[in-house]
Amino acid sequence: MSQRFDDDQGNSGTFVPDRSFGVYGSSNAGYGVAGTSLAGNGVQGGSQSGFGVVGTSGASHGVMGIAFGGDRNGAGVFARGQVAGFFDGDVVVTGDIQLTGGDYAEDFDVIDSEAADPGTVMTLDELGAVRVSDQPYDTRAAGVISGAAGHKPAVILDRQGPGTDRRPLALMGKVYCKVDASYGSIAVGDLLTTSATPGHAMKATNREKAFGAIIGKALMPQSAGRGLIPILIALQ
Repeated sequence: MSQRFDDDQGNSGTFVPDRSFGVYGSSNAGYGVAGTSLAGNGVQGGSQSGFGVVGTSGASHGVMGIAFGGDRNGAGVFARGQVAGFFDGDVVVTGDIQLTGGDYAEDFDVIDSEAADPGTVMTLDELGAVRVSDQPYDTRAAGVISGAAGHKPAVILDRQGPGTDRRPLALMGKVYCKVDASYGSIAVGDLLTTSATPGHAMKATNREKAFGAIIGKALMPQSAGRGLIPILIALQ
């Protein structure tokens, strides 16, 4: 059974007791759900089978949260979960967007995905997928599999959901990459290209061959042997 309510600011709405909603609010002119607190939660709702908080409005905000703190504990709206937020429509942001990930990646179909672990250098395949690189100065160089050394991508394009054999390929930003310094000692700032060692980059010493086959720049040195170092992706 629904219940009407009116507040001291002239807003009215309908409260619908339902087991599927922790908190429900509806308004034709004001806020669907509004809550303020100086120490705890302004609005809190819980549900075992539906939505924790639902707010609808015909003229203003469905749900609004305001915080005066500057840290993560003072967020106007806080969400946690496998999918922390889902938006069916446009999203408008008037401030900065802060992302904790290190690179800008895109999901690609991968040939022989067991060999394509994070940090692996990949090249384009004739069928539009990517495969582990194994040729020096390969102009088909596509990027590096993101996620090595615990560094997650900040943005992943072309996600197609579970059940697909795809990997995020870092195309821009900072990513950890497998390198082989047996072809030449790697210093900070050295240009890197594909090598004959599967999935590993090497120092580009032949500038003519390197044209179109550059993966990025080394951000840490690798004096000898194989290793995993951060690089700045710069495909060229």
